[in-house]
Amino acid sequence: MKKSIAVLPGDGIGPEVIEQAVNVLNKIAEKFHHVFTLKYGLIGATAIDKTGSPLPDETLKLCQSADAILFGAIGDSRYDLDPKAKIRPEQGLLKLRQSLKLFTNLRPVKIYKDLINISPLKKERLVNVDLIIVRELTGGIYFGKPRLRYNKGNTAVDTSIYSKDEITRVAKVAFEMALTRRGKVTSVDKANVLETSRLWRETVTEISRKYPSIELNHLFVDNAAMQIIKNPSQFDVILTENMFGDILTDEASVLVGSLGMLPSASIGSGVALYEPIHGSYPKAAGKNIANPIAAILSVEMMLKYSFHLSKEWVSICNAVTDTLNEGWRTRDIATILTEKKNILGTKEMGEVILSNCK
Repeated sequence: MKKSIAVLPGDGIGPEVIEQAVNVLNKIAEKFHHVFTLKYGLIGATAIDKTGSPLPDETLKLCQSADAILFGAIGDSRYDLDPKAKIRPEQGLLKLRQSLKLFTNLRPVKIYKDLINISPLKKERLVNVDLIIVRELTGGIYFGKPRLRYNKGNTAVDTSIYSKDEITRVAKVAFEMALTRRGKVTSVDKANVLETSRLWRETVTEISRKYPSIELNHLFVDNAAMQIIKNPSQFDVILTENMFGDILTDEASVLVGSLGMLPSASIGSGVALYEPIHGSYPKAAGKNIANPIAAILSVEMMLKYSFHLSKEWVSICNAVTDTLNEGWRTRDIATILTEKKNILGTKEMGEVILSNCK
């Protein structure tokens, strides 16, 4: 197989974790006789510094012509501390999602038995947790207009807008995914308060009739947030709108114990984007302490969902599992019982996983 992959390392720890992910991708290409052509582009604060734009035209064209995109992280404290900044690194990722029509975000949450002790939840609540959150990515309050300040800046308005078509297309992704898993979709909304949520619930219910083998449940978002902590193993596929999904996916990461363990995919009708869910963590940049596993598992998702290479993605999945079984840890997933010699840096953890890709 020959594929072209746009690589966007981004900001902070992004370049470090992406380097390890690329090493694994190259190992898979060599092992299974594929040709993956990697082309690098600028995005985020790094792009602003060099071009003045968080998403240069060259980067967008590169992504539009690629078969998949591997993305690192975005964000810079210089902009976090300036609420009046008109150009921000995050604008690059939002524009990229919109331009590529990436309307669905997939975030799997799986508990590794060897890491069960790093979660703040009790062990018995984590047994058999294996869920995926399907989040609508281009609608809702994050993109609705009008968005404005008035009354001398003392009053602000954000608008949440959804169309039936937007809800339909993401709902279909969730139900199709449930067909390959345990056959259950939990749709999350706030239909007791919000008109957009009432449309959401009506539309999801309508789509469910085309999938009679799938069990559909509805939860209000506040109840869903509680249930993810109280009884996370009840969930299979969680389907929700943009802002609720943003919040619930970060909450669900607590189940695993570290953002450094969780990959994600943003998909649409064309090229898809794969990235770790963690941020740029600028304080750790260049210190060789970031966990590269989420970035490496993002490559696994790419091989699974974009390229449909089953042996290849399983090889990466097994390599990560074997590495954890052997006791190797980065700082974020270490415990007081972890031997110091088993706590590895970003590069060293990547090298162990690479050696386990068999």
